Amino acid sequence: MDKLKWLQTIVLLHPEDAEAHYWLGQELEQCGQALEALQIYSAALAVSQQETQRLALIQAISSITSSLQAGSPVASLENNISAASGFVAEPEIETFENEDLTLENKEQQVHTGRAGLTVFSGGKDNAVAAQRGPAPIKFNDVAGLHKLKKTIQLRIISPFQNQSLFSKFRKKAGGGVLLYGPPGCGKTFITRATAGECQANFIPVSITDILDPYIGVSEQNLKDLFDKARSRKPSIMFFDEIDTLGYNRSKSSSSMRGVIDTFLTEMEGIDTNTDQILVIGATNMPWDVDSALKRPGRFDRLVFVAPPDEEAREQIFRLKLADRYMEGIDIPLLAAKTEFFSGADIENLCERAAEQVLEEILETGVERPIRMSDVEAVLQEVRPSTMEWLRTAKNYVKYSNQSGIYNDVEEYLKKFGRRI
Repeated sequence: MDKLKWLQTIVLLHPEDAEAHYWLGQELEQCGQALEALQIYSAALAVSQQETQRLALIQAISSITSSLQAGSPVASLENNISAASGFVAEPEIETFENEDLTLENKEQQVHTGRAGLTVFSGGKDNAVAAQRGPAPIKFNDVAGLHKLKKTIQLRIISPFQNQSLFSKFRKKAGGGVLLYGPPGCGKTFITRATAGECQANFIPVSITDILDPYIGVSEQNLKDLFDKARSRKPSIMFFDEIDTLGYNRSKSSSSMRGVIDTFLTEMEGIDTNTDQILVIGATNMPWDVDSALKRPGRFDRLVFVAPPDEEAREQIFRLKLADRYMEGIDIPLLAAKTEFFSGADIENLCERAAEQVLEEILETGVERPIRMSDVEAVLQEVRPSTMEWLRTAKNYVKYSNQSGIYNDVEEYLKKFGRRI
């Protein structure tokens, strides 16, 4: 029986057997089929799990490339290289110069062409780079909100960056912070900027990551997320719309009680803590969050995210109107006329002005830029979406602020309350 055909059959029947690939490669080398052997060794390297096997395969690949350099012209190699499963030889072939290199370094040399071969990327490297995402958001990317940034710097970021100093005062890094305020004012964005400033692992948590129709699974999902954060310290967990998970137990359904109780335990329980784990929650309705979550030791710091001030609104207008076809836009005047507008409201205002101009262009066929009059016309039709929230908060501050947790809102309302 032909030994070469027998080995080829074995490899065909057992494609995951790296040792079978190795012996087939050895036989092909003895038969003078160096390129076919190189292909087999490369396939074996892809499926091998044992370090000794992988080292032997890398040495075999290195040996073949040395032989090709010594005995095969470059032109001949280029004509036949398609048989080598996507590998293309470089005009100059370099062998391993140091036999004491580690396995990891030798593998890197093989895959980057140090062994005389180059791998053509099929796009996977680009996909991996894309998964890394954009550059982290920092406070410089957040328009205005200077007072909020200062508060976050002191209460959240400084303990992470100066742990030795804070530990002298028995002030731990971590814990819980609840951001609350009108919708569209940047609670989520400021949280991402906080994670960028802390240089900590950022773990966003959505309701779909936790809730499950089967009994007990939601609680386990929540526990697993906290375990993940504890294994990657320092880390920041962000729960958006936290009132969904931490809803007041006296008002919630029986199916959610277990989730809320698990949340309370993971935040601070007998055998759990949040040291070097910062848990940030964001909500538009802090009065609906269970009072046990808002006590010291859990979400003990409540930070009010107010509507952007005039300076912040001006920066947001510049950002949202950038690169649009426009002329004669008085941005400072717009900022002064949009009191109580959230960032989302300003974006909506710019979008509607652009839509109005585009509609006119499509009707008349005459192209023109966005003008101040277009934005002012839309401004007459829209109202800030924060007003309803501020009026609701006004009632809670007046009748339900005995503990003082809404003092930030109270100060804001004292300053602007007459215009609300």
